[in-house]
Amino acid sequence: MSGIIGSKLNVRGSGPIGKLGTDGQVLTSAGAGKSIAYEDIAGGISWQAVETGSTMTAVAGNGYPIDTSSNTCTITLPASASVGDTLVFSDYARNWATNKIIIDSNGLNYQGEDDTYTVEYSTDGLSLAITYMDATQGWIPTTDDDVTDAPVKLNTEGIFGYGEAGSGDLSMTNLVSDAGVVATDVTGVGTIRSGPAACEYGNDKGIFGFGYASGSNAGMTNLVSNAGVVATDVSAVGTVRRYPAACTYGGDKGIFGYGYAGSLSSLTNLVSNAGVVATDTTGVGTARRSLAACEYGGDKGIFGFGFDSGILGMTNLVSNAGVVATDTAAVGTARLYLAACSYGGDKGIFGYGDNDAGTEYSLTNLVSNAGVVASDVTGVGTGRSHLAACEYGSTKGIFGYGMTTLSMTNLVSDAGVVATDVTGVGTGRNSLAACSFN
Repeated sequence: MSGIIGSKLNVRGSGPIGKLGTDGQVLTSAGAGKSIAYEDIAGGISWQAVETGSTMTAVAGNGYPIDTSSNTCTITLPASASVGDTLVFSDYARNWATNKIIIDSNGLNYQGEDDTYTVEYSTDGLSLAITYMDATQGWIPTTDDDVTDAPVKLNTEGIFGYGEAGSGDLSMTNLVSDAGVVATDVTGVGTIRSGPAACEYGNDKGIFGFGYASGSNAGMTNLVSNAGVVATDVSAVGTVRRYPAACTYGGDKGIFGYGYAGSLSSLTNLVSNAGVVATDTTGVGTARRSLAACEYGGDKGIFGFGFDSGILGMTNLVSNAGVVATDTAAVGTARLYLAACSYGGDKGIFGYGDNDAGTEYSLTNLVSNAGVVASDVTGVGTGRSHLAACEYGSTKGIFGYGMTTLSMTNLVSDAGVVATDVTGVGTGRNSLAACSFN
């Protein structure tokens, strides 16, 4: 939680913002260790439209949802104020930790300090109420509370997209209903390619990215709306490569990682909750390709398996801040060209794949809500590789398609149990990707 930052004062803490007394207490306008309840203030507030700009001027008595998805926002307070004037600011998109708000007190004091000090707030999910007290203290934060845990929003539908068939690379997609039913082909949008990856972002949307197109590695991305509509190409950001993996982290963001870029890579690219792909982050863990990734624990991710100079089984956890951890020793059968998805709301599953010597598997490995990979579960359904998987129905998953040019699917229950083959719908293909949306 951020407070006033200046040459003398830098207040950060877990409670209401204030100066530290000699005994270390946080002193607020409501007394030591207390704050005025948010609902006592917000009742008389007139809420305004969502603010998305880099600057705005506040008017007393108003509440402002501030969306900083694209930029920092500097808020100029009124040049004059009366005792009791109140303003409320709320983190509309839970993104203030990425792009903060800055408050310009416009000549008046703020928490007893003059306008030469900088006031910044940079905590996701924060709601801030300030009230003008007098000329000495000026504006005082009367409520400074953040919602630690965003409500979990689980995606209900899925989409398979891109890949390779006997006739060449494809860009077509197939939607998955909230009952796990795969729809017929939807005409492709964007560059036809194979070997991409896909994940969710923004709580309810998806993104396909990277791959192999026209004989070379690709880096473009294609956003998926919350209605499952695929958008045209977005120019490449980061190192172009094929056979990476991708998963969601932080509840509403995504990460592409690893792949083959002329040589094996372990670098990653974060995806914001607005679907913007960031530049390369230095790789962590063993560089490899043809791996899989999924979410676990509600807000974290895991990359697993793949190929470097041999078949691998190690995994790398992804924190809820998008930080990739070092290698975790292999559990289960090492393999490549497998798939993974989440299930049960907070767990994951790796499944299928091959050993690069002609043996294709249908076995699976469950991932606990703490990111612990379990030993092999006997395979169900047709063993295959080069397939994809995604979540559907909020708590279930689906594996689909695969080598050679298959279109069959296998549903995953909310307990992680894989069902027998479902007759394929749509064009059979391999080397595709899948993600969920809502």
